[in-house]
Formats: sequence, structure tokens, C-alpha cells
Amino acid sequence: MELLDAIRSRRTTNGPFLPDPVTPEHQKLLIEAASRAPSHFNSQPWRFVLIEDETIRRRIAEIGGQTMTQLMEEGRFFQRYRKYFRFSQTELEERRDGILIDQLPGPLRPFIRQVFSDKGLFLMNKLGVPRTLGEDNTRLVANSPLILAALLTKEEYKPDDLSGYYCLLSLGMAVENIWLTCGDLGMGIQFVSTPMEIPEAWDEIKSILQVPDDLELMALYRLGYVPKDQKRPRIDWTSSQRKSMAQLVYRNVISPETCWSDEENL
Repeated sequence: MELLDAIRSRRTTNGPFLPDPVTPEHQKLLIEAASRAPSHFNSQPWRFVLIEDETIRRRIAEIGGQTMTQLMEEGRFFQRYRKYFRFSQTELEERRDGILIDQLPGPLRPFIRQVFSDKGLFLMNKLGVPRTLGEDNTRLVANSPLILAALLTKEEYKPDDLSGYYCLLSLGMAVENIWLTCGDLGMGIQFVSTPMEIPEAWDEIKSILQVPDDLELMALYRLGYVPKDQKRPRIDWTSSQRKSMAQLVYRNVISPETCWSDEENL
């Protein structure tokens, strides 16, 4: 795959993966791609755990489902992410960011705009929506043949120091290399985010993975091979829209007059 094609076709996989294990050759390629990312003074502060063990994957999946349910029942999920929700194609095209909620089970569609109100949250909890979504998430993660844990060495990662900022930049670039390589290998990848939003759950995952004191667990991802006829999950969204160049770029200095013109060519 050509590099620009890989970048333009990069996606998050929200649906299930094939049950096939990720081959050792492909695992090696993913980590090799990560290791080629830039880092400050070539410090290479990242470390990775490749999790294939079914028992460990199942426990991480259960924590992922439980935390999703908890965040939704308490309303924290919707309060934190409400600014990213789009409810029509027109709204998405105007903003050119966020996620378009274009696939919901029939019974939920009338309530999606009310989800941010106390009444809407009460109704969704009464209908058991958070629990249903949490169970969906548990199955999705548990049936992913590979979970990747990304860590940083505390020798380099010092949050109150400039090196901590450099480490985060480096890890982001390493993960992006993995993401693009997944596309080249016919694989998908998705961030498993909800456990890290609840400190006790995140600590439990650290314990499960036996993370030592000199490493900091930063993120979890689920990976696998993508079915050719990918079916969209029960709850899915569209997020392929991107801001225009005029919304993103200035020339030389930042002012309304120096915004990139969409008619401009380099």
C-alpha cells in the first residue's frame, strides 16, 4: 500500500474481528513499525505487551464493559463527550468534526437527543441501555484475538518534566505507525478507552499485566483481522469527515486574513 493511501484509508474498527490469531510475523511487523518512530535523543521510551492469553483478554474485556456501563449510568460519558456528537449529516458537514450517530437500534432513536438531560439519562438507565452497551463492549474486546498494551519507561516519562511531553509525542507516533501497518496487513485496531477513565479499574489492569514500578501503562488497543463483509455493530457512528484546509491552516502568522484558501494550490 502506498503511504498516502494508507494515511487516507486509516480507520478505527468498531466492529468484530475474525477469530484467527494474529500471526507472529505480523506481530513482529507491528512492533518493528512502532520502533521506527522518532523519539527524543533516540530514547525509545515505549514498551509493549502483546496479550493473546484468553483468560487475560476476557478479564480486560469484562473491565472494559463494566467501566463503560458505569460511565454511562452515571452520565459521565455523555457529559464528557457531548460536544463531539452530531445528529445529522448537515450538522456533520458544517462542523466537519465529531461523530455522526447514524446507526442506533430502533427503540433508542427517539431518545438520542435527550440523552444529555437528566430525564433522558433516567430513561436510558431504566431501559438498561448502558448495561446492554457494556455487554456489547465486553464481547467485542473478549473476541479480539490480540490486545496491545502501550507503556512508557518512567526513566524517561516524567509528567512534570519536558521529557514527559516528549515521551507522549513519541508514543503517539509509535502507535500511529502500528495503526497504519494494521491497514497494510488487513487488520483493524481500536482504542479501549473506558478502563483508564476509572482509576481503580486502570489499577486492576496494571495488576493483571504485572506492570512493574518502572513502567507506566498508557493505553490499550484491541487488534485483529477484519472480515471482508464487515457488519456494523449495534452502536456505531461515522467519523470520516475532516476539517477543510481553511479551518486548519494559516500562512506565516495567525489571523483571519492568513487562513488557507480552499482554492489555493501549493
